[in-house]
Amino acid sequence: MPTKTVAGVTVDVNDEGFFTDPSQWTEEMAPELAREEGIDSLTDPHWTVIRFMRKEQAEKGTGPTVRGLGKTSGVTVKELYQLFPKGPAKIAARVSGIPKPRGCI
Repeated sequence: MPTKTVAGVTVDVNDEGFFTDPSQWTEEMAPELAREEGIDSLTDPHWTVIRFMRKEQAEKGTGPTVRGLGKTSGVTVKELYQLFPKGPAKIAARVSGIPKPRGCI
C-alpha cells in the first residue's frame, strides 16, 4: 500500500492519494493537503466543509456527494466549486483525509 508524508507524518493512501485510514489525519495536515490541490489558504467555509466531510464519513462510512454537500453542509454547490474548484467532493475528501466518496468518478 502506498504511503505519503504529510506535515511530517507518514500516512497510508491509495493509488489516487486518498487516505485509507481517516484516523491518521490531523487538522495540521489540512493546509498542506490543500496547497497540493492548489488551494492557498483555508477559510472558515473550507473548514465547514472539511469538518462536515469527516463527520459524514465517520457516521456513514463514506463522504457525501457534491449534491449531498450542497444540501446539508450549509455551503451551496456554487460555493463548493469556488472553494474546491477541481471537483468539490474529491478535493474536499483529500483535504479532509477521508477515502474517496462513493459515486465520485
